[in-house]
Amino acid sequence: MEAHILKQINELGEVVAASRSLAPKISDSGRHLIKVLRSGGKILTCGNGGSATDALHLAEEFVGRYDGERASLPAICLSADVSVLTCIANDYGFEAVFSRAVEGLGHPGDVLVGISTSGNSANILRAFEAAKAKGMTTILLSGKDGGKARGQCDYEIIAPSETTARIQEIHTLILHCWLEMVEAETW
Repeated sequence: MEAHILKQINELGEVVAASRSLAPKISDSGRHLIKVLRSGGKILTCGNGGSATDALHLAEEFVGRYDGERASLPAICLSADVSVLTCIANDYGFEAVFSRAVEGLGHPGDVLVGISTSGNSANILRAFEAAKAKGMTTILLSGKDGGKARGQCDYEIIAPSETTARIQEIHTLILHCWLEMVEAETW
């Protein structure tokens, strides 16, 4: 059992080391998030399964706080409202759960952060299309080879791993980097 745990820790260490190359993309997208928030825009987030949890984590930290005291910032997790999700899924299909919400909640100048470890989630892909149609900026957090979403977004950060758990761990690191950047600003 202990050998398995050490294997996981070592694997994470290798992925973290390989992720050093992502620093410019994390910084650029983080600066864009700050710009959007400063201009009165909001952040929409979405994901499925564990990525839904990451999307919720990012939104709640913006609205609440991460580490320091600051003003509440506008963010909405599209994965969080069960009644909206089930209504849209029932009436339009699961592929539309996020795009329909983007159509209703997104405005030009807002940002959509879509999180998909594979980059192939149909509902995330459709959400990116809806966001572009609304004049929103799109940010992809993915892994593996970025999947079908690769090349579709304004900012793309693809964790250098094929393992879902390692991808999600890098996504958490990215979210925390963004939050630290945002909280370093004076609000």
